[in-house]
Amino acid sequence: MSSKCKKRKRRPQMDAEQNSQEKQLQAPQNSKVEGSRMKKKLLVDVDCGVDDAQAIMLALAAPNVEILGITCVHGNTAVENVCKNVLRVLQACKKLEIPVFKGAAKSILGIRVGDESFHGQDGLGDAPDAGAPGLDLIQEENAVSAIVRIVNENPGEVSLVATAPLTNLALAVRMDPTLPGKLKGLYIMGGNTESRGNTTVCGEFNFASDPEAAYIVLNDYQCETYLACWEFTCYSQLPWDFCDAWLGQDSDKARFMAKIFHHSMEEAKKDSGCLGFTGFVSCDSYAMAAAVDDSFVTESDRYPVSVELTGTHTRGMMIVDTVGLLKKTHKACIMKKVDMEKFKKMMMAALQ
Repeated sequence: MSSKCKKRKRRPQMDAEQNSQEKQLQAPQNSKVEGSRMKKKLLVDVDCGVDDAQAIMLALAAPNVEILGITCVHGNTAVENVCKNVLRVLQACKKLEIPVFKGAAKSILGIRVGDESFHGQDGLGDAPDAGAPGLDLIQEENAVSAIVRIVNENPGEVSLVATAPLTNLALAVRMDPTLPGKLKGLYIMGGNTESRGNTTVCGEFNFASDPEAAYIVLNDYQCETYLACWEFTCYSQLPWDFCDAWLGQDSDKARFMAKIFHHSMEEAKKDSGCLGFTGFVSCDSYAMAAAVDDSFVTESDRYPVSVELTGTHTRGMMIVDTVGLLKKTHKACIMKKVDMEKFKKMMMAALQ
């Protein structure tokens, strides 16, 4: 048999081996390209008042973000209203394909604290909407089960953003104690660092609404945790003239926001703002912006944190252990300063 015939017979195998080698060489390069195109996967837990709506719209406008689901919980209004409100926001953004799940209707102990009407009785400024989507669009699966399932389906890829009382998250970690270890990160709007309350003497609304849940989350979620606390959001407020320009954009989203924001905006102006300051504070949007853009937080503290459960005036207050007496190894990232110019751009883009 001639050498040519031998070559001819071996060629398919050689070609296959060569193709295999080329694929192996190209694989790392291809994975890098695919990695650069991958979107950040967010799972969002809300009690959809107006600032939750603002945070959701900020995330929906971010080109590098994919929202895998939105879970609803009691808080600014009844959980049924929260579900309706989320659907209204998604409809305004033409994103009704995002699944919405109904969760806990009350805190772990069933105790209600504070006034839930700042954003109106329905949570979105009591602004009527005859064309609002119906609750038949809510998923049959419970929010707590959905959190566990979605995180387990995407281990190490999902950032969980919580802008509400933490009841759903507490129940989820009780259902699956391995859950926190599968999160990419946890971003919370809640708690306080200077014992200044906005619902009780020393308690911020989200933590004071379910202190037991907040305690469980801050102690059982041993993952990278970022906190946008009450005082920080007040110190990072925007001027009202920015708010006017923000709402004045010529878009359906801006008109929708102007409609639902009117009530709470007037309430905020009457109350002279947060901690004595006068300005526009979209509390939940700070936590969302941190989840959307890693470079948003420019200065932070890292300390162990927990929640007071028994104090007469301090129940629900976040504890910041600056001296190590809690003997906790896990430390949370407590936001102190953020890139406000970047924040303005993200907020403007949300309503374009």
